[in-house]
Amino acid sequence: MSKKRGLSLEEKREKMLQIFYDSQSFFLLKELEKLGPKKGVISQSVKDVIQSLVDDDLVFKDKIGTSVYFWSLPSCAGNQLRTVYRKLETDLQTNKKRHIELVEQCKALKKGREESDAREEALNELKAIEQKHNELKEELAQYADNDPATIEAMKKAIEVAHSAANRWTDNIFTLRQWCSNNFPQAKEQLDHLYNEVGITDDFDYLELPAVVPLAVTEGEL
Repeated sequence: MSKKRGLSLEEKREKMLQIFYDSQSFFLLKELEKLGPKKGVISQSVKDVIQSLVDDDLVFKDKIGTSVYFWSLPSCAGNQLRTVYRKLETDLQTNKKRHIELVEQCKALKKGREESDAREEALNELKAIEQKHNELKEELAQYADNDPATIEAMKKAIEVAHSAANRWTDNIFTLRQWCSNNFPQAKEQLDHLYNEVGITDDFDYLELPAVVPLAVTEGEL
């Protein structure tokens, strides 16, 4: 035997609405959860089904005291459906009008674009120009490192790095002097430590090399 198919959401909505229409009364959620299974809607899904009906203004709810009551009348549903119908009818007319406008616009755009040898030649020329443009862009990208703005940014970065390196060099000299003044008896141990970490006798501040211009005229040499 085939398994019985469960109700779809729309079928559950119709079943729960029928409860309101048949009784034309007010219900608490727990009452609806008991009535739902009698219509084939399991109690666990009643809350979500009722909320979907509330969201669509097919079921109304209000809090009275500490309790929340739900109700719906056939006339309320009829008014809601008529409102939806009028909106859909308005949207349909608007879309029909827009469709006519787009058709006319399409016809107007086609004028002057009829297939011809001249148009075909122009399209081929445009394609060739676009291809050449892309080739030039790729070639230009190869020289991006020589872009003046890029070089200027690199120069500024070098200056910042140079300043930072010399600032730390100055800190090292200050620390060495402090150690010499406070631990004169450990001079040999300190010298050995300095050599191990690369602070030798030739350790000194960095100097930036002179920058040679990229392009120099014959008269400037």
